[in-house]
Order: sequence, then C-alpha cells, then structure tokens
Amino acid sequence: MRRLQHLIMILSILFIVKVNAQEKRKFKVHTVAFYNVENLFDTINDPNKFDEASPIMELSFDRGNIYKQKVKNMARVISEIGADVSKNAPAIIGLAEVENRQVLEDLANDPALLQKDYGIAHFDSPDARGIDVALLYQKELFVPTNISNHELKIYDDNTRKRVYTRDQLLVSGKLEGEMIHVIVNHWPSRRGGEARSRPKRVAAAKLNKRIIDSLQADNPYAKIFTMGDLNDDPTNASVKDVLKAKRKKEQVPLKGIYNPMESFFKKGLGSNAYRDAWSLFDQILITKPLLEKDYSSFRFYKAGIFNKQYLTNKQGRYKGYPFRSFADGSFTNGFSDHFPVYVHIIKEVK
Repeated sequence: MRRLQHLIMILSILFIVKVNAQEKRKFKVHTVAFYNVENLFDTINDPNKFDEASPIMELSFDRGNIYKQKVKNMARVISEIGADVSKNAPAIIGLAEVENRQVLEDLANDPALLQKDYGIAHFDSPDARGIDVALLYQKELFVPTNISNHELKIYDDNTRKRVYTRDQLLVSGKLEGEMIHVIVNHWPSRRGGEARSRPKRVAAAKLNKRIIDSLQADNPYAKIFTMGDLNDDPTNASVKDVLKAKRKKEQVPLKGIYNPMESFFKKGLGSNAYRDAWSLFDQILITKPLLEKDYSSFRFYKAGIFNKQYLTNKQGRYKGYPFRSFADGSFTNGFSDHFPVYVHIIKEVK
C-alpha cells in the first residue's frame, strides 16, 4: 500500500512538471525609453537662438573634442537602457534638451548606435535657447505614419508676454505592425519657484490631455505612451489632477492613464536630485489598453529607472547624484543631470 502511495505521488509530481513545461511561454520584449540628455548642443553659434548660454558654448577651449565626447557618452547610455532584458537598445526613445537635428544625426551615427539604424522625429521648437524634444526609433522595428508638433501657448504672470517653450511631439506609427502613439514632453521649468511656475506646467498637462483625448476619440483602445521631463513629480497637480494618472493598474478606467513611475516615487526613488532631495520629473505614462492580459499584442511588462553606478557621482558634495556633463563652468566627462527612465513591453511568441 505504501509503495502504491509512493508511486502515485511520483506520478503526480511528474504530471505537475509536465504541465508546467507545457505552460512555458516565450515573449518578445522591447524597451520604450526617455532621456533628458542635458544640453546636447553643438559648437556653432546660431544667431537665431540664445544658444550661447549653453554650457558647451561657455567653454573657452577644446569645444569640438568635448562635443564629440558628450555625444559618445550619450550614445553609450542609450545603447544600454533596458538591454539586460530586451537584449537590444530601446526600440523607441524620447529625448529632451537637444538643440537641433544635426546633434541627433551625430548621436544616431555614433558607433555605439550606428547598427541600430535609428530614424529621427524632430521639429525646431520656439524655445528661446533652442532646446527641443525628439524621438529616435529603430527603423527595422517602428514605422511612423504621422509626426506632428503641438504648440504650448503660455504667458508670463506679470508682463502677460508670451513665454516661448518646448512644443509637444506626437509620433504615431506601427511597432512591428501594431499601431502605437508616443508623445514626447519637456514641460516648463520651476524657475521662480514651484508654486509660481505651477500654472505653466498645468497648462502643459492640459495640452497633453487634449492630444490624448483626440487620439482616444478616434480609437478608445489606442495604445499611447506619454513621456518626458515634466518638471513635476507623479503626485503633483499636473499629473494627478489634469492627466488623472493612477498608481494602481486596477484603478485605471478605459480611457484612463497609468503611471508606473509613481510607485518608485513613493519609495523615495528619483531621476534627478536638487538640494539633497530626489525628484522623479522623468516619467513614462501609458493608457489602459497596454495593461490588458492578452499578450497576443504588445502589453506593459514593467518599468524602471536606469541608474547604473557609472551614471552617478562617486564623491564630493554631489555623491550619489546623477553624474552630469557640465559643472562649475567645465566639462566633467559625465553624462546627464537626469537618469533615463523606461518601460518594457512584451508580446507572446507562439
């Protein structure tokens, strides 16, 4: 009897193992990322912009070699974002603080990225310093069908004069045949204080919401990524009250927005630091259809902050902060004052 029970137990274990083996599933993984590349400016003085205020233009010598090193450093970071899981550089990456198309071409043609064959989506924005947003995409994986820029009209509280800031970039296209939409943002800074500057970011959030609403009016099941340096944390009014972004997936309605970055922020993690306090200004938010459990098409898998050790200061008063490229009027051979952020999306492979 005991031998019979033992045999039944062994057969049961084998059956469980077999079932588990049958349930092994394979998934294709892509990284969608965002990176504020901290003043990726060239060395040419553009008479139509106040670009002479950029750190590289304030250097007194060796600008050309410093620019090349800056591009090389940015390319290295981009090539590694999410690669531990996807085994590839980002399929799509939004960028902030780029000056023009030429710096994007130089970046895409760096040896670390050249084989990825990145395409470029970019418009010159009305920002006084010439700071733009852009999107790089691997042409083999993503094919844009529509690219548009959306102007943010805001005004100074005191003078009522127009404040020229970054446009919002919308890129719609097919990721391996599947339609997605990506909005790249760089919302107005906190210059003058958080409270005083808050209405400008609320206005930016309202513009972002209008773009999202228009996409969802055409298709309530649109897969939308809105990303960028928002100059606000996940809990600020622009994100919580205007975009109505939720921290928990189960709270997201059909046309709602999920913010995977809020959980990181609640744990004290950030993408940029100031006066010994961490902020998570860099965020990627997604719409409800990316949260469904049917993996026959691309769905959200997980999010992250790309904060590898080489991207942080090792010593001094800014120890642990992002290792920025420019400080105290010189080039540090660092990277950026922001960490990149990313999400992985997955699709089951039969």
